[in-house]
Amino acid sequence: MKLYSQRILALAADMPRTDRLANPTATAKKRAPLCGSTVTVDLTLLDGIISDYGQDVKACALGQAAASVVGAVIVGLTPHDVQTGRDQMMAMLKDDGPVPMAPFDGLEVLRPASEYKNRHASIMLAFDATLDAIAFAQADCCLLYTSDAADE
Repeated sequence: MKLYSQRILALAADMPRTDRLANPTATAKKRAPLCGSTVTVDLTLLDGIISDYGQDVKACALGQAAASVVGAVIVGLTPHDVQTGRDQMMAMLKDDGPVPMAPFDGLEVLRPASEYKNRHASIMLAFDATLDAIAFAQADCCLLYTSDAADE
């Protein structure tokens, strides 16, 4: 099946930043209601830059591959960078838009998933949990936040 390429499976198997942070600025958890996949993100935001990141990913290979790419490039980025990457990824999946720009260009591997709308929420979990954690960090809030991902 072209959806589960060797590259996707390799990314899923070699996910970075899988250790949770001991003292994150904020934590957020997102769940994809259709499949039950979850991603929990811990991050440290220092002077508007993500300085540390940890993730606990319980998702299908597609969600794991997306989290792998996000986790590999997230440290050093700004909230704006993450939002831009998320928007570009959603446009690629929903509207046959271009591949997200660097540093998220590795998400090109997930282009075949655009045909599978029921997988989009799982693929977007790493971005959505990260953005929720950023919002809490910016609000000086360290609470765990859990919500269902939108079925976009």
